[in-house]
Amino acid sequence: MERKMVQKEPEELVDPILDYPGYDRTETTVGIWGHPLHAMTVAFPVALTFCTFGADMLYWWSGELFWARAAIWAAGTAFVFGLAAGATGTAELLLVSGIRIRAPAWTHFVIAVMLLSILGANWGYRLQGYEEAVLPYGILLSGFAVIVVMVTGWHGGKLVFDHRLGTSKGN
Repeated sequence: MERKMVQKEPEELVDPILDYPGYDRTETTVGIWGHPLHAMTVAFPVALTFCTFGADMLYWWSGELFWARAAIWAAGTAFVFGLAAGATGTAELLLVSGIRIRAPAWTHFVIAVMLLSILGANWGYRLQGYEEAVLPYGILLSGFAVIVVMVTGWHGGKLVFDHRLGTSKGN
């Protein structure tokens, strides 16, 4: 007896989150005249994280005390501005239902909190003696912070450009 293979048409998968009320509401509510504060404040800690690593590398290369002093200022300022960017990003996450319902937004949040803890540790480690703190642990913390800031920045960019989170829909 010969058996025929019957192939059924697959049922269309439906994402239950698409039916969530407010799923399409992704416009920023934490902004000035429609410009999201998180996007405006996040550039500073990102740039200062790279500056800290650059100053550490230049101190390692040259031995000039100036670079160790520049690194502690960059690390501290990155942490303070990171707190501001984190506060605006957290407010955006919690206040906008279309952002809050998406898992990638929470992943970005967790990575960003980890970055803030690394930035704070990097700055705090240098407060007792910024010249001695650079080698080896200061430069390692700075390098790790650069890697984490690239990951969270890439993830944040995906949220904006792929999912259109935190952007204005226009007229």
